[in-house]
Amino acid sequence: MSIELTTEHFRRADESDDAVFYSEPRLVKHIDEFACAALASYFQLTLPEDGNLLDLMSSWASHLPETPKYRRVTGLGMNKTELNENPQLTDHIVHNLAINPKLPFEDASFDGCMITVSVQYLIHPITVFEEVARVLKPQSPCIVSFSNRCFPTKAVEIWQRLTSSGHAKLVGYYFDATRQFGPHKFQDISPNKGQTDPLFVVCAHSTYSNDR
Repeated sequence: MSIELTTEHFRRADESDDAVFYSEPRLVKHIDEFACAALASYFQLTLPEDGNLLDLMSSWASHLPETPKYRRVTGLGMNKTELNENPQLTDHIVHNLAINPKLPFEDASFDGCMITVSVQYLIHPITVFEEVARVLKPQSPCIVSFSNRCFPTKAVEIWQRLTSSGHAKLVGYYFDATRQFGPHKFQDISPNKGQTDPLFVVCAHSTYSNDR
């Protein structure tokens, strides 16, 4: 990033308690079916088979492919009803990252992590990304996906200021700032470009060591 990020960049129009905002279940998908299918295909190519996965900022759909089957999929989100409705989760926990960005998991617990169309809501992104690196096994992927939709009152100020290419650079900055991920890769995986929802991913692999 060409600017120095401050707390002001992570302000939201609605600074009220996120637990209240997310208390009502929203059993809708935030990208269309074409984008969902593209994301599932990307996951199939990138996430390890038979792995333990973390669906961070999860809801009622994890967008994982039907095959392969994963050993365990843990969801961390804000609404218990949504998490209960997610058929791909094997277990879940309600946890507010705005209040506590530390993840309630042991080091090297997971073989992969997904942050799906939700990164725009993080107000402590570097701490959260550091925590993701910590709970991932070495060389495990973290996949951050985003589209052009958001809850505008809860998305942080810097996100709303940027274009899609700027979003990719911002997510890349989050990875780089931790110094606990390898090189990140940006891909535009939008299906039917210009006709259906756009979809972008930034992926990097953990290099975390607890010797640091």
